[in-house]
Amino acid sequence: MDFLQTLTQRNSQFADNGFSADLKIIPSQKTMIIGCVDPRVDPMDVLQLAPGEAAVIRNVGGRVNPALLETMAILRTVSRVGGSEVGEGWNLILLHHTDCGISGCFHHAPDLLAKHMGVATEELARLEIDDPYKAVAIDVAALKANPNLPGGFTVTGLVYDVATGRIDTVVPAGLLRTE
Repeated sequence: MDFLQTLTQRNSQFADNGFSADLKIIPSQKTMIIGCVDPRVDPMDVLQLAPGEAAVIRNVGGRVNPALLETMAILRTVSRVGGSEVGEGWNLILLHHTDCGISGCFHHAPDLLAKHMGVATEELARLEIDDPYKAVAIDVAALKANPNLPGGFTVTGLVYDVATGRIDTVVPAGLLRTE
């Protein structure tokens, strides 16, 4: 059986046993999690999230870049249409991780990574691509500096260790901005 058939079977089991038509478009815990596409670091698994608790946005490295900010703006509009203003009372969690493949791109395809990050190639070093602990703090600072995001978010920076399965809080929960 190829993997697509496996997925189809799993979906059938989900539809029969785990599906809930009652889930809302607005996350029940008013939480957005930004994480990496690395399959070892699925926020649903590592944070033991229940369906519908959080909106999860994943990109290469879980980094703040122009595409992420655009996605967040669209989600804000979707939420507003869904009856809930994103911002005050919401959690915004950045989840970086150890042993991230983005380091390989930094060292072997810096021009490609610079384009992804929306910076000039010579600016990549200041983004601390090789150090998830410094990188998550840089990304939290970038979010705090963005005037287009609602200041009422509570933002937290976490790093997941792929060797231990544990998260470290690098940037403790705090308001994005006081407006």
